[in-house]
Amino acid sequence: MTDRHEVILTCPKGLEGLLLDEAVGLGLEEAREQTAAIRGTGSMEVAYRLCLWSRLANRVLLVLHRFATTNAETLYDGVRAVDWAEHLLPSGSLAVEFSGHGSGIDNSHFGALKVKDAIVDGLRTASGERPSVDKLNPDVRVHLRLDRGQAVLSLDLSGHSLHQRGYRLQQGAAPLKENLAAAVLIRAGWPRIAAEGGALADPMCGVGTFLVEAVMMAADIAPNLKRERWGFSAWLGHVPAIWTRLLEQAQLRAREGLSKPPLWIRGYEADPRLIQPARNNVERAGLGHWIRIYQGDVATFEPRTDQNQKGLVVCNPPYGERLGDEASLVYLYQNLGERLRQACLGWEAAVLTSAPELGKRMGIRSHKQYAFWNGALACKLLLIKVVPEQFVTGQRNASRPADADDVVEPARLSEGGQMFANRLQKNLRQLGKWARKQGIECYRLYDADMPEYALAVDIYGDWVHVQEYAPPRSVDPDKAQTRLLDALAAIPPALGIGRDRVVIKRRERQSGTRQYERQASEGAFLEVKEGDVRLLVNLTDYLDTGLFLDHRPMRLRIAREVAGKRFLNLFCYTATATVHAAKAGARSTTSVDLSKTYLDWARRNLALNGLSERQRLEQGDVMAWLEADRGEYDLIFIDPPTFSNSKRMEGVFDIQRDHVTLLDLAMARLAAGGTLYFSNNFRKFVLNAGLSERYAVEDISAATLDEDFRRNPKIHRAWKIQAR
Repeated sequence: MTDRHEVILTCPKGLEGLLLDEAVGLGLEEAREQTAAIRGTGSMEVAYRLCLWSRLANRVLLVLHRFATTNAETLYDGVRAVDWAEHLLPSGSLAVEFSGHGSGIDNSHFGALKVKDAIVDGLRTASGERPSVDKLNPDVRVHLRLDRGQAVLSLDLSGHSLHQRGYRLQQGAAPLKENLAAAVLIRAGWPRIAAEGGALADPMCGVGTFLVEAVMMAADIAPNLKRERWGFSAWLGHVPAIWTRLLEQAQLRAREGLSKPPLWIRGYEADPRLIQPARNNVERAGLGHWIRIYQGDVATFEPRTDQNQKGLVVCNPPYGERLGDEASLVYLYQNLGERLRQACLGWEAAVLTSAPELGKRMGIRSHKQYAFWNGALACKLLLIKVVPEQFVTGQRNASRPADADDVVEPARLSEGGQMFANRLQKNLRQLGKWARKQGIECYRLYDADMPEYALAVDIYGDWVHVQEYAPPRSVDPDKAQTRLLDALAAIPPALGIGRDRVVIKRRERQSGTRQYERQASEGAFLEVKEGDVRLLVNLTDYLDTGLFLDHRPMRLRIAREVAGKRFLNLFCYTATATVHAAKAGARSTTSVDLSKTYLDWARRNLALNGLSERQRLEQGDVMAWLEADRGEYDLIFIDPPTFSNSKRMEGVFDIQRDHVTLLDLAMARLAAGGTLYFSNNFRKFVLNAGLSERYAVEDISAATLDEDFRRNPKIHRAWKIQAR
């Protein structure tokens, strides 16, 4: 075998330029970029050095053969042409990875099978001995890339991907690969900062990946120094003498690097469940004396140790995949920006984000931005110099020196955000006064009053629940997102509440029972007061909160009329109307709903008011239940969904199609002189005219709207129905 080899290094998309510089520095010659890869030439020593020292590559591939292929047979022949006896014993094991298509190769499995057959047939002995397939830990891992009729056959020297350093056995929900973390640090200038004795802080450190990678750079530790098994370990072409010399040199450099006084490197993590896994990873890397990890959120992390200490703040904020995450992420970025301005003057910062528009909420301009890919997720790396000249939402007090006690003015709102804040404050002055006078804790403050800010903002005590109406397709998504972020930034200062008490959800057209499905699992219930009762709401876990605010007047009307009566609540949801009825002296209550979750919630609402006894809760399809029930009721309330196709139902319920049958069944259960209240929020609903011929029907919609919903009179329709 020759001592000059073609070498290909693969990497995550976006890292090619950095990997090119690194590879050239490690001795690769004639190097040039390809998509997600670098190609060059070098000796076996260079190939080994790349395996040991590359912080950015995924794999180091030693090219064995390049050939043209037109079909599966020429592919087989090209692979068979290699003298495989130089690489693998007949008794050995192999794995084949195949990528690309064309030349009669329809899929990677078929291509890999042809490559494997060619190798096995080339090594099969007269006695029939042949290599076996071992996908996990083979003696040799072969890779073939097929591109436009050209096949590149390589030996994978790395084995498992080089990003798997071995220290991170425990990881969080959205782990950042080690080589991507290293690339962020390099782009952020950490090698330069570390050489100058600078510090490093990660205020959202997760399981500590940035911290460990930073120390390995600062202490001159080869990233793969502790790897025990390589793709070349059992390869017949392996040259142990060269590898052993390189390994000993790397071990010496690591010992010398770790013997230096440690730099100030700190991680902070708000989730207590990640603290111990992060510390375990640090200890596995052997870096416990360099790195300290503390529990703390972004608003309180303190990277400064003294006035002269400067360094780098690096972080990868969470991406936000759950219902309500937009609000928390806006405030997370705002808090990060505030801490940088207040505690990190003179530092540099690097923020890897999948939402660059959120990065603008930090209130500091980035001087450089780089595109990165975290798997399939497009990200931007924002590089920031934390100096007053870069601040866009606050200014340092010019009359005082920049020290740890400097106060930064609160973030200024955009023009649109200020307009939104002004409208909230105007509504709060009017509706807040009304709500206090009526003893109402939960009410709608804003309901798309300004068309460009299509939100519903509801007050729940000292919490704010925000629903974003999905914008029409004619609206530019980027503009809609900017307006949403402007509005979220405006809510806390406009209403004088903490950012951690704002929850946001997106409301779209719902089908089936989706609006009732669990969206998160925080399980945090808030106790609120309405009239004479206490009710439990959940602002985070479901699209709706458990309390339909627009039905407040209907619930209070029921409370006024129900004393001594038998009350039936159909499609009862969390039975808030039942709680009012029972508290107001109903002789009995019966509540029916298909959802066990909401009936359990109903029990909790009743128990909260000391009403657990004599209140009947029934789980079932309302239509089927009515057909089977033989009870008699003096007051009936029906507030059905527009549409439902639950698996527990027989068929599909459609309010427009089925309301006549529903009302006829319910009226059959209404006692003489009784009243049925029927309501729904389907905007296009039309009450069947024939119902007025059989019953006394009165539209009471206007009388069931309180002050907070008069801006949106179509929120629901309501009727009072009695026997003639």
